[in-house]
Amino acid sequence: MDLTWSEFERVEMRVGTILEVNDFPEARKPAYQLTIDFGAAIGIRKTSAQITKRYQKEELKNRQIVAVVNFPKKQIGKFMSECLVLGAVGDEGDVILLAPDFKIENGLRIG
Repeated sequence: MDLTWSEFERVEMRVGTILEVNDFPEARKPAYQLTIDFGAAIGIRKTSAQITKRYQKEELKNRQIVAVVNFPKKQIGKFMSECLVLGAVGDEGDVILLAPDFKIENGLRIG
């Protein structure tokens, strides 16, 4: 089903920098808990991401990513997810994160 341009404009995809990465042993599928800085206007948000197949915790810290920041919060077990990290999903569920090619300002909108 096609989206209208105005529907697409409502999706706020923003650039953020991962500040903290923790294991998420309570998750049904292997995942990390991420703390992400989206700049002064949006602030810091938390989320979980099933990216353990391709990424180690150490390589994620200080990495810039793209996420949707205007979905409603979602309870995942005892954890509250506040944004959705975006990535390309392979056939076997491995996720390749979407990210800017160059270091840019946190909070910039993707359009």
